[in-house]
Amino acid sequence: MRRFFVWSALAALVGLLIAGGGYWAYWTYYARFQPVTVSRDQEAIQTLLDEAGWISAGGGGSPVYIVGYRDSAAMQRYEREEVPKLKAAGAEVRIILFARPDREGMQQSTAAERATVAELWLTRDWPLYERWTATPTASWTAAGIPAADDNLARSAVVAAGQKFVTDLTGYLRNSGLQPGYPLILWRDQQGYLKACACTDPRSWVFIRDDLGAPDRIAADEPVELGLDPEAQSDGALAPLDYPDLPPIPDSDTPTGDTGPDTPTSSETRPTPRQPSTPPPAPKAQRQDDTTFY
Repeated sequence: MRRFFVWSALAALVGLLIAGGGYWAYWTYYARFQPVTVSRDQEAIQTLLDEAGWISAGGGGSPVYIVGYRDSAAMQRYEREEVPKLKAAGAEVRIILFARPDREGMQQSTAAERATVAELWLTRDWPLYERWTATPTASWTAAGIPAADDNLARSAVVAAGQKFVTDLTGYLRNSGLQPGYPLILWRDQQGYLKACACTDPRSWVFIRDDLGAPDRIAADEPVELGLDPEAQSDGALAPLDYPDLPPIPDSDTPTGDTGPDTPTSSETRPTPRQPSTPPPAPKAQRQDDTTFY
């Protein structure tokens, strides 16, 4: 009987270890990357998104909001790798940028960044966003953009962007989502509002599944390079014209009909090069004065 209890206890312990390991694997490799279905404050969240200064390249599909800041490496990677897939599914990507506030007395944004964020919120200028993201952060000076630090109205816009993020993350915490950037919000095919702190690429697949986006863009799809077809027709990018060279005969026999004006292959041979010094004249043969027959 004692042996039976010992083996039963060992079996129960092994079962608990297996169950614990399975739950750990499920949470580590799958569950923690799933998006959160927003169950509270949906109306308030949607109002925040509609009133924010988002920018978009256009599109008529369901909107996908990407919230983040300029120097977020995860956001830059998501835009580079996933946004083309979302656009292929017909979604309209709307980007909301904010300038991070100071933290423990240290600035987390530059004056050029704050000026550009205020300009984007006010004008929603997509070409400006493209120029900004295509320029290294250290090289961006926000030339031609009014400063936000010395402008009461523009500094209020920067503060409004920071308050937007604070309110949004507060509402999402009520649904169990810990903030992280990029913060992505969308509606699935049933109309439920979902949110994802997509700092890890393993969470991106859930967004593609909800929106019906492809896992990869086919390599044989045409890529628009922005070339002007009219410029090509004008000869700006036309191929070079090479003259037609006559064929080189392979033998002495002419390949076509020869006429009186057509040189044969023997006539078209290059003239052998003459030596610079003429060869010596051959010696004359000695002849006898008389010849006997």
